[in-house]
Amino acid sequence: MSIQIIKAEKNIFGGVVVESGDLSKDPGEFDHCLEQSMALWKSQGVKVVWLGLERHQAALIPAAVAQGFVFHHAQADRLQMTCVLVPGSMVPPFATHYVGAGGVVIREDGNILVVSERYKQVPGRRLKLPGGALLAGEHINAAVVREVKEETGIDAAFESVVCFRHWHGYRYDKSDIYFVCRLRALSTDIRMDSRELVECLWITPEAYLGDADVHAFNKMAVRAALDPENGLVRRFIPEYKEDVYELIIP
Repeated sequence: MSIQIIKAEKNIFGGVVVESGDLSKDPGEFDHCLEQSMALWKSQGVKVVWLGLERHQAALIPAAVAQGFVFHHAQADRLQMTCVLVPGSMVPPFATHYVGAGGVVIREDGNILVVSERYKQVPGRRLKLPGGALLAGEHINAAVVREVKEETGIDAAFESVVCFRHWHGYRYDKSDIYFVCRLRALSTDIRMDSRELVECLWITPEAYLGDADVHAFNKMAVRAALDPENGLVRRFIPEYKEDVYELIIP
């Protein structure tokens, strides 16, 4: 076979990113082209090769593995692989954390909104704050308002972040950051999502804090939210785009 070099773009870190749309569909031909390309890239001092394969290119994976590529991360329709050509070169890890947000929703009369999940690790009522995981590209303030609405039917306005929890050993050996926000209730009629919850109610802070089955972190979060002097609020910098950056500071 003649020498065929795979198309790739250099990045600013001394690596190359393969253009997956130009790869041969034939595993044998791909293997030959990749071998020739790797030899050239090594001679040029390329540090890391980034190879992204779409789901319909899955037949090419064994050839890439044979050439020294390892899995970096996977999504529903795409696998990202890397190969370090210069020992010691930095390959940044994929996402190490989940990020979520929960809300202390405060009604005009001072009552707060709490829920009991249908699926929980510890049996019992276990009243907690509504919330959940952020979607890709979603800001914290938007996520907590959305989660409250989806779970409880309550409309609420974000006011501030009052605390957060960071812990390791979460789902799939990843870590987790969970923000708790203070929200002002804009409606009061509960429309509970029965697929996720078994109970949703307004309760006085005193009753919630006095419940022996409520987790200590939830109690601390509620106390923090009830302090009007506590909280980080949204700020804006003209040079930043609001749909990209979210600033939550004193």
